[in-house]
Amino acid sequence: MTALVVGAARSGVALANHLTSKGERVIVVDRKPESALEETIALMPPDVDLRTGGYDETVLAGVDVVYASPGVPWDSELLVRARERGISVSSEIDLFLRSCPGTVVGITGTNGKTTTTALTGSVLAAGPRPVIVGGNIGDTVLDRIDEITPRHWVVLELSSFQLESVERPRLHVGVILNITPDHLDRHGTFERYVDLKARAVEFAGADDFAVLNGRDEAIRGIAQRTRAKVVWFDEHRPLPPMPLPGRHNMENALAAAAVGRIAGLSDDAIDAAIGSFKGVEHRLELVGEWGGVRWYNDSKATNPDAGRVALSAFPNTPVVLIAGGYGSGFELGGWLADVLANVEAVVLIGASAGLLAEGLGNHPKVVRAAGLDEAVERAAELARPGGVVVLSPAYKSFDMFKDYEDRGRRFKAAVRARLGTPSAPGGRS
Repeated sequence: MTALVVGAARSGVALANHLTSKGERVIVVDRKPESALEETIALMPPDVDLRTGGYDETVLAGVDVVYASPGVPWDSELLVRARERGISVSSEIDLFLRSCPGTVVGITGTNGKTTTTALTGSVLAAGPRPVIVGGNIGDTVLDRIDEITPRHWVVLELSSFQLESVERPRLHVGVILNITPDHLDRHGTFERYVDLKARAVEFAGADDFAVLNGRDEAIRGIAQRTRAKVVWFDEHRPLPPMPLPGRHNMENALAAAAVGRIAGLSDDAIDAAIGSFKGVEHRLELVGEWGGVRWYNDSKATNPDAGRVALSAFPNTPVVLIAGGYGSGFELGGWLADVLANVEAVVLIGASAGLLAEGLGNHPKVVRAAGLDEAVERAAELARPGGVVVLSPAYKSFDMFKDYEDRGRRFKAAVRARLGTPSAPGGRS
């Protein structure tokens, strides 16, 4: 058996290691040069046939199955040619779901899925069964499949890209948090995007659960497309405590609590797990407090709807926002209105800075910065005690950074370099 893995990032590494351990011949291809892939290449088995710097359909010669990484469009020319030749096309998450012996909880949505996935893992860990958390959250799971038993809960963050790549995603608990337009450059229409999110519950059986947000119009329509027992998490009570800011995080907590109740956990155990949750890096992550000003890293806000979530998280608080980045075709009306209504000052960076400055023309304090270091400097000058500074770009990161994680970590480093050691909350540095 010869397998072709398209993409040499984390998913490709997991596939290469798993498939070679099963005795398969593995070819890995990537458009990037080898120099840009050194970290992941070092993790691959030595007998992989690695081809970097580009590829065409000739790589399909002698191949029995193709595995595409999440970043490879499902309708890309190579995958289309593979199907035309009768070659099976799959993915890491598809192979995992077909092989996993544990009970799978799949969590999707446009915004909040990483926090909810981590939080659901913490809630389920309060019970007697072992828990594994992974998927789009950053940790691959195929390379851990040998440690998973039928007793395990497996909590997966699932992106639209991943759901698209699974032939029949049968999940015991499918959670859909919210759906707003995103990734339309890849999926084409909002309707197609909704269809992909619906796959989290469409293949469920009568013994499975669809945990849905009744406040979301698109999701209410999805409820008619599943045989699973529907649980409206927004209706759940008692309302669990949530230490992270923002109403959206309360909704994330309600979704995690609903999964906990499906698993048979008591409300006391669920509340204790949620109350002790510390959050996730790059999702309204508290960097620290200096001079009575709290600084937050929300670099995962890679679209305007995600950015609006952060803007509503600090009511009656002076907010200095750092925003801007890469992307086009976004509907900005709601984001602009929220910035004008909720933000005291705005520091703009990245490729979209000019467009956003024009849209915010009536705002009293809009400044431009050439990069993160300057943005932090300007934000520190504009912030006042009792307020917050939030990096919540509302755009993707590729104009200036490797990815949103790189952007968030460089922001935190710039804040600490500029301000030093944070003070205790409520104190002064």
